[in-house]
Amino acid sequence: MGEQNDNRYQPKSYVQITTPDWVKNATLYELNIRQFSEEGNFKAVIKQLPRLKKMGIDIIWLMPIHPIGQLHRKGSLGSYYSVKDYLGINTEFGTEVDFIDLVKAIHEQGMYVILDWVANHTSWDNDLVEKHPDWYMKSRKGTFQSTRWRDYDDIIELDYRNPELRKYMTDAMKFWIEKYNIDGYRCDIASFVPIDFWENVRSELDQIKPIFMLAEAEDKELHRKAFDSTYNWTLWNILHLIATNHISVKNLTEAYIAEHVSIFPKAGIRMNFIDNHDKNSWEGNQYSNFGEALKALTVFTFLMDGIPLVYSGQEAGLDRSLEFFEKDPIEWKSHENEALYTTLFDLKHKNQALWNGSYGGEMVRLMNDRMDQVIAFVREKNGDKVLTFINLSKETFISQFDTSFDTGIYQNLFNEEMQPVSATLILTMEPWEYVVLHQTTSKPD
Repeated sequence: MGEQNDNRYQPKSYVQITTPDWVKNATLYELNIRQFSEEGNFKAVIKQLPRLKKMGIDIIWLMPIHPIGQLHRKGSLGSYYSVKDYLGINTEFGTEVDFIDLVKAIHEQGMYVILDWVANHTSWDNDLVEKHPDWYMKSRKGTFQSTRWRDYDDIIELDYRNPELRKYMTDAMKFWIEKYNIDGYRCDIASFVPIDFWENVRSELDQIKPIFMLAEAEDKELHRKAFDSTYNWTLWNILHLIATNHISVKNLTEAYIAEHVSIFPKAGIRMNFIDNHDKNSWEGNQYSNFGEALKALTVFTFLMDGIPLVYSGQEAGLDRSLEFFEKDPIEWKSHENEALYTTLFDLKHKNQALWNGSYGGEMVRLMNDRMDQVIAFVREKNGDKVLTFINLSKETFISQFDTSFDTGIYQNLFNEEMQPVSATLILTMEPWEYVVLHQTTSKPD
């Protein structure tokens, strides 16, 4: 009988960090300050915060705000990711007071703010180069080098075998939380930096306040003691291939989702996206990449498990690649994307089935007779339930779904009509059509 209480036989969570409660049903917005307005500064961002809040955004991710290196600069304004001073603010965006005002305004809207942090490398003219040249990686010739195997000639790579560098970088990250009250970080190419560095950073930052950490990486191990969320690059690639008719839905369900729900830690939050600054500036825009499949795949990425991301301008129908090293303001206009995001995010906030990580319900496949063309799944949590049906093809057809475990009365998310669901649900689906049915019993906090 003693074995029943033996801790050796109790399940243990793979994830050993505590994600802040405010992340449980949160959405993300990547804010490209330079292109966000004609002014391209913090003050102009403040003006649009009420709109972002109304759309359903919870966490603002600010692309790097630090001074940008002059030496070997790309273009006239340079790359955000060529950091000259980890403790400074880029005057292109405003003053220290302006930044303080922005953080305060974000918090007053009931939102949170994370900074983009570039730990792997610096600009050539960062003060650390002169003060601590031993903190940098060297080539076989003994010279500074860019990130290995990548041609980024405006930056040079740091060497995390040096304990003093680790302490400096940790203290710098603590500085922005302690002085400016930010709420966490998005960490650039996080897998290029040793994982034990990130694990120690997380433990030290958590002693200051509950924070949210997003890694630009896919490694499962990053979730154990360091990051709440990681990028879902693999999912983007699969969805792009579906949109361009190179693979079928079975590649999504059987090659990706089956492994995802079986292997990935339940408390690990994947960040799902249609666009971000890397994709937009270098690999096309949301329309050139996804075409007529865009709205259907947006619905999928927002309703599957994970935290959804919106990149600056997507909600206004951004249909071009933004310049990265020059000024190139977004053209703001009313667009159907914003209404779509607002509807989906409102449901996410209210319906626990759609919450993030272990706060939400697992994706369970709904079997149907069009498995090559339709993605259908149910998520359920604490009495809340969402059924999602999406035609990921160019064909019109009638399909039947096994809903024998999900009978009941649901509300259609987009036409707000009540719909009975019996043991078999039959739907006529147009190309790229989606149907979302929900039962929502809970209320948002």
